[in-house]
Amino acid sequence: MASPAAPFRPPLQLSPPVPKLEPLTSRHVAVIGAGPAGLVAARELGREGHRVVVFERGDQVGGTWVYTPEVESDPLGLDPRRAVVHSSLYESLRTNLPREIMGFLDFPFVAREDDKERDSRRFPGHREVLEYLKEFAREFGVEEMVRFKTEVVHAGVVESNGGDVNKWEVRSKKRSGVKVDEIFDAVVVCNGHYSQPRIAQFPGIEKWPGKQIHSHNYRVPEPFRDQVVVLIGTSSSAGDISLDIAGIAKEVHVVFRSIADEKLGKHPVHDNMWLHPMIKSVHRDGSVVFMDDSVIFADVILHCTGYALYFLAGDRERVWIGVHRYKYHFPFLETNGIVTEDDDRVGPLYKHVFPPAFAPCLSFVGLPMKVIPFTVCELQSKWIAGTLSDRILLPSKENMMEDINNFYSTLEVSGTPKRHTHNLSNDPFEYGDWLAVQCGCPSYEEWRKQMFYAVARVKKAQPEKFRDVWDYQDLISQAHHDFAKYLPNKVNKYGDKKLISW
Repeated sequence: MASPAAPFRPPLQLSPPVPKLEPLTSRHVAVIGAGPAGLVAARELGREGHRVVVFERGDQVGGTWVYTPEVESDPLGLDPRRAVVHSSLYESLRTNLPREIMGFLDFPFVAREDDKERDSRRFPGHREVLEYLKEFAREFGVEEMVRFKTEVVHAGVVESNGGDVNKWEVRSKKRSGVKVDEIFDAVVVCNGHYSQPRIAQFPGIEKWPGKQIHSHNYRVPEPFRDQVVVLIGTSSSAGDISLDIAGIAKEVHVVFRSIADEKLGKHPVHDNMWLHPMIKSVHRDGSVVFMDDSVIFADVILHCTGYALYFLAGDRERVWIGVHRYKYHFPFLETNGIVTEDDDRVGPLYKHVFPPAFAPCLSFVGLPMKVIPFTVCELQSKWIAGTLSDRILLPSKENMMEDINNFYSTLEVSGTPKRHTHNLSNDPFEYGDWLAVQCGCPSYEEWRKQMFYAVARVKKAQPEKFRDVWDYQDLISQAHHDFAKYLPNKVNKYGDKKLISW
C-alpha cells in the first residue's frame, strides 16, 4: 500500500489578496543556496526590486544538480567526522519528468539541437539540467548576486527595543576561513533537503559481514561487478540503480516494504533480478532472511531509502519503523526554538513557506514533495518577493496560526503521519494554482497538467522505457506552441518570426 499523502487543505480565501497602495518596499535579502530554489528566488526578488545576496558554499550554481564522482569516506554517511559530499547524483541519472514540464514557467527547458554537445533527449541526463540552470542564472543576472565558496554559519534574528523582529544577522565564512557579519532585512532558506540519508535497520545488522552503502554515495555500477546485491527501496532512483547494476552484478535482489505476493520472485525481464518483501533479519554468515522466510547470501546491502530533512536547529536522534535518521541539525538558523523540525515536519509554516512569528522576513523555498519542483519554487518565490515588497498582504499572524493548526488537525484526523506534512502528491497542482492566485500571475498551463498525468500513466505501464516511449505528442506540440512567446527566434520551431527575449 502506498504511503498516505498529506492533503493540501483549501486556503482561508481563494480570491486574490488586496495589494497595498503604498509605494513598494525594497529590502536587503539573504538567499541561502544557489540550487534551483535559490536561483529562482533570487530572480523573483530582484524583479520585485529587492537587493539580493545569494550565499553558495559550492563553486558553481546548480545545487543538487552538480555532479561529482566523489563519495563520502563513510558509505552510509553515519560518521559525523566524515567529509560531507552534498551531491547525490549518479552518473547515469536522467530526469523522471520530461523537459517540457520540468522547466520554469517563463524559461522553457528546450533542447538545444544546434549544440551537439548538449543532451537533446526529452528526459535528459543531469548534466543537461545543470546547463539549463546555468543558462537561467546568466540570462537573469543571478550569477552576479552569488557569493561562491561562501557558507552561512549563522542566521539569527535581531530584535528591536519593542521586541518586534526587523533584522537578521547573517554570518558567512569563506573557504579561506574569513568570516563576515552582515545585517539583512530578510532571509530566504533554499538549501535543499536531499543530502541526509535514512538507513534501514533490522536485527543482526551489527554482525552482518557484508558491505552497506546508501544511494547518496552511489555513482557507477562497477564496484558491484560479480556481487550479490540487496537493494532496499522503491523510489525512482531505486529503480534506476537496480537496472544500472543488474548489467554487471551477479544477482540483484530488490526489497519492497509493500508488494503483492504475485509479484514476488524472479523479475519477468531480468534473469539476475528478484523481488522480495522486507528484510526480517541478517546474520554473521552473510545470509539475509526476508519476511517470507526466503534466504539468500549477499555481499552488499544498498539502501535507496531516501533522505531526512536537513533544516532545523537542535540535535536529535529518532527511530521510525526501522529507519535510522540522522541527528537533525540546522547549524546556521537560530529562531529561539520557534521554528522546529519534528518527524520531517518543518513548522509551524503557513502554506509550507512562512513561519508566522517571522513572516514575511523568514521563508523557506522548496519544502513541498511530490510536486513539479522548479515551478513550485518559482511560484513560492513570487509570493515571497511580493510579500516582502508589501505588494501582497499576508493574513495576520493569528490567522496564519489558525490555518496551520487546522491543517495539522486535518492531517491527524486523516491518519496522515507528520512526515508527510510536505507531501502534496494527492494533487500536485492545487498548491501551485493557489500560489498563483495569491501572486496574481498565470499558473500551470492545461497541457502541463495533462502531460504530467500522461507520463505517470506511461511510467506505470512501461517503467523501464517511459523515458524513451511516449504517446502524448499532441501535448508536446501544445507545449512548444506556448513556448514560442518566450523563445528566441533561433530555437523557435513554430514559425514565430518576432524576436522575443527571455
